[in-house]
Amino acid sequence: MRPIVAINYKAYPTSFGKAALDIAKQAESVAKELGFQVEIIVIPPFTELRTLAQAVEIPVFAQHVDAVKLGAATGHIPLEIVKDTGAAGVMLNHSENRIRIDQIDYVVKKAKELGVRTLVCANTPEVSAAVAALEPEIVAVEPPELIGTGIPVSKAKPEVITGTVERVREVNKDVVILTGAGITKGEDVEAAIRLGTLGVLVASAVMKAKNPREVILDMAQAALKALDQK
Repeated sequence: MRPIVAINYKAYPTSFGKAALDIAKQAESVAKELGFQVEIIVIPPFTELRTLAQAVEIPVFAQHVDAVKLGAATGHIPLEIVKDTGAAGVMLNHSENRIRIDQIDYVVKKAKELGVRTLVCANTPEVSAAVAALEPEIVAVEPPELIGTGIPVSKAKPEVITGTVERVREVNKDVVILTGAGITKGEDVEAAIRLGTLGVLVASAVMKAKNPREVILDMAQAALKALDQK
């Protein structure tokens, strides 16, 4: 399987408009340079989904959807609307937008019906295992206290990664496991993969970078190197 670098745009000044498109284009250029051996996913705000999905070949995911049906759902975002933008997938349950387990279950099942990919975030090994049992495509473990600190989980709390891999594999042998929180450079990605994941979920390291392409390339090359050495 290919390693993954998933870029959560969050809601920074670079997360919308021309800057958002530029970062997506830079991510795509890295993927092409590496022969698409690394899957680079961009996760922008809802307002940018259609523009980015039509502009780049790499996967574009939504940052969230609501567990609601089409119809009388004012202010909510049903999965069908996200799919219509051309987005390939959706991220759920990020620490900044937690949802209930029954809502995750609803969206994951609906996503399978619609052919939409799912990336579900979790904060501990136990929660990771619980959401993995719902059979999303990807689970990303992120201790929230390390998000945005620049202190990678692979250094501060490597047991969170190894514990997540162990517990998740007890309930789901096929789900892809990522890690996030404090990932800032290639060596953090290498460490995460060596601890048993298939890649990372990153945000500020790319979105706040003076040269986002340089950061993405460093991470993607490190992911390839780590996977080759496993």
